[in-house]
Amino acid sequence: MKNFTLIFFVISLVMANEGIHAQPFNLIKGADGSVLDEVELFGGKFYENGVETDALTIFKTHGINTIRLKLWHTPENEFNSLSRVIAMARRAKEKGLRFILNIHYSDTWADPGHQSKPVAWQGLPFEILSDSVYHYTKNVITALKQQNALPDIVQIGNEISCGMLWNDGKICGSFNTPEQWEQFGILIKQGIAGVKSSLDEGENVKIMIHYDNGGNNLGCRRFFNKLLAQDVDFDIIGLSYYPWWHGTLSDLEINLNDLSTRFQKDIIVVESAYPWTLEWGDNTHNNIGNEDQLLPGFPATVEGQTQFLKDVMNLIKNIPEDRGKGFVYWSPEWIPGHPGSPWENLALFNFQGEVLESMKVFEDNTGMNENKNENRALQIYPNPFMDKATISFHLADRNHVKLFILNNSGATIDILVDETLAKGTYKVNWKTQLMPPGIYCIVLISGTSYTTAIVSKP
Repeated sequence: MKNFTLIFFVISLVMANEGIHAQPFNLIKGADGSVLDEVELFGGKFYENGVETDALTIFKTHGINTIRLKLWHTPENEFNSLSRVIAMARRAKEKGLRFILNIHYSDTWADPGHQSKPVAWQGLPFEILSDSVYHYTKNVITALKQQNALPDIVQIGNEISCGMLWNDGKICGSFNTPEQWEQFGILIKQGIAGVKSSLDEGENVKIMIHYDNGGNNLGCRRFFNKLLAQDVDFDIIGLSYYPWWHGTLSDLEINLNDLSTRFQKDIIVVESAYPWTLEWGDNTHNNIGNEDQLLPGFPATVEGQTQFLKDVMNLIKNIPEDRGKGFVYWSPEWIPGHPGSPWENLALFNFQGEVLESMKVFEDNTGMNENKNENRALQIYPNPFMDKATISFHLADRNHVKLFILNNSGATIDILVDETLAKGTYKVNWKTQLMPPGIYCIVLISGTSYTTAIVSKP
C-alpha cells in the first residue's frame, strides 16, 4: 500500500496543475458490524435477490461507506478481541470502506449501566491505571497500522455519559465530584494521547467522544461542558439515538442543533436502529417487541423502518454550520442464529438473511448532506475480483469522463471510458482475466473533479 500513497500524491499534483480537484470527503454512512464475524461463524448467511453475498459487499453496494467495530480488552471468548477486530477491519479496508474503532476499555459490554474495568486492570493504583490506558491504546492503534487497518475515527470509550473504568473514572450519582471528573478527564486524555503517539507525520485519526442519550439536551450539555473543562481535546461528538429510550425525533433535533452551535463540534449519530417487525426469528428475547415502544407514525414494518432512517438522516443533514457528519446503524447484520439474536427484528435483513428494501436509504447521496450536484463515488463489485468486475458511477450533469486503471507502480494499464457522457448512472464491465494478482487503483475524472478507489485481485 505504500506505493499507492506516492501514486495518490502524484495524482493530486497532476490534477491540481490541470485545475482538477478531488471530490469532498463523503460523510459517514455506516454500519456497526461488530457481530458479523460471530454470525458468520455460526452459519449466518446473507443474500441479495436470493444470491448469497458477503454482507460487507451488500453494505457497500447500497451506499454504506464505513464500518464500526467494538474492541474488548480480554473477552471471555475471542469475539471483539484485537485479533478479530484486525481481521474484520482488514476486510472492510480491502473493500474500500472506512473504519471507526470503538474501544470499550472493558472485557465486555460498556454502556451507561456497565463500565467495568478489564480484569487485568482491577486493583491497579490510579497512576498505573491511567498509564495502562495510554500504552494499551497506543499498542492497539500500532497493531492495526501494521496490518494496513488504521482507523479513520477512534472512540475513547463507549456511551461514557457516566464515565468509564469504574469506579476510578465514574462520574454519576455520588461520584459526580470535581475529583472524579478530574480522574475521568485524565483517563480520556491518556487514551487520546495513546492514539496520537502511534501516528506518523501525515496520518490523521479523528477522536470521538460518545454520549448515550441523543435526545437529552440537558444531560449532553452538562457532560460536554464538564469534559471540556478538563481540557480534553477531541473532534467529534458521537450520540446514540434509540427512540424507545431516548425520546422523540424532535428531542433529537433540538439536541443536535444545540450541541453543534454550542460546542462547535462535528456530530455523528453513531448508534441507531428501528424495527421492521415485532415478530421473533429465534427463541432469544428481543429488546424491542411492543407497540408502545414505537414512535407514533412509524410502524414496525419495512416501510416504517425506512421512513425512520430517512427522517433521522434528514435531521443530521440540517445540523447548523454543516456539522452533521454522518449516521451509523447498529448491528444491521444480527440475524437469527446461534447464539440467538435479541436484535433480528431491527436488522436490515429479514430472518432468512435477505437484504431489506430499507437498506436502499443509504444509496441516496442527497440524504446525508452530500451536494446533490456532485458525482456519486465509484462503486466496484465484486472487490476483491477475479475474472471481471463491474464499475458503476453517477453523473449529475453532462461531462467529459475518463475512467482508467493504474497498477501499483502508478502506470496506466487500461482505459475504460474516455468520452462525453450525459447525466445519469453508468455501469462499466471490466474484464480482468489476464491481469496478475495485486492491488489496483481506479480513477474517474469528470470535468474538473476526480475520485479514486482501491481494488484487489487475490
